[in-house]
Amino acid sequence: MPFNVIMIGPPGAGKGTQAERLCRAYEIPKISTGEILREAVHDRTPLGALVKETIASGKLVSDEIMIGVVRERLAKPDTQPGFVLDGFPRTVVQARALDEIMDGRDPIIPVVMVVPEHELLRRLTLRRVCDECGATDGPGVPDGHADEECSRCRGRLVQREDDNADVIRQRLRVFTQATEPLVAYYTDRPTFVSIDGLQTPDKVTADLRAHIEAVVPVGNDGERARA
Repeated sequence: MPFNVIMIGPPGAGKGTQAERLCRAYEIPKISTGEILREAVHDRTPLGALVKETIASGKLVSDEIMIGVVRERLAKPDTQPGFVLDGFPRTVVQARALDEIMDGRDPIIPVVMVVPEHELLRRLTLRRVCDECGATDGPGVPDGHADEECSRCRGRLVQREDDNADVIRQRLRVFTQATEPLVAYYTDRPTFVSIDGLQTPDKVTADLRAHIEAVVPVGNDGERARA
């Protein structure tokens, strides 16, 4: 049976890593709204120009833009067997829109990744991103000497301008304020789960897969879920 996961959690919680693992295991696409927006800016599309102008003015990308991006992506055929959505929804308005988009389709499994602030600070200050494809490589090593090449495209790895302690604390405050209502929106759903992101990546993956396979009979087709 197809299923659709949404990953909710603060920056540095490991959402992207776990999304990639789930996509490989169940052979479904990962949809990262951040990657879609970065590609649009890089390719200088009309959407990219709008996003770049919005960010340059210090504003957040609007719910309307984000909903349009996701609606368009989820209409593509490769999402019919299911998907993992990373970076959306971030507000209750977006969550309600997603429910409308998904009306008549398979269940949404909301996953909240929980990691203490001190660990998020450690991870994000060590994180590096590729200045070519935007992929994250990290969190690096304590002395700051992370690998210099992107494992995906061999581009140069750099530290994001906003990956410093003061900015990170502010981003985490904004995230908490924005997502508390979102988590409350999903908490009562039988498919909802909160995962301890302080565990090893392998244990987090195991917990995620155990929950998914408990609420959706994904293994009934025999070969669907891979180790």
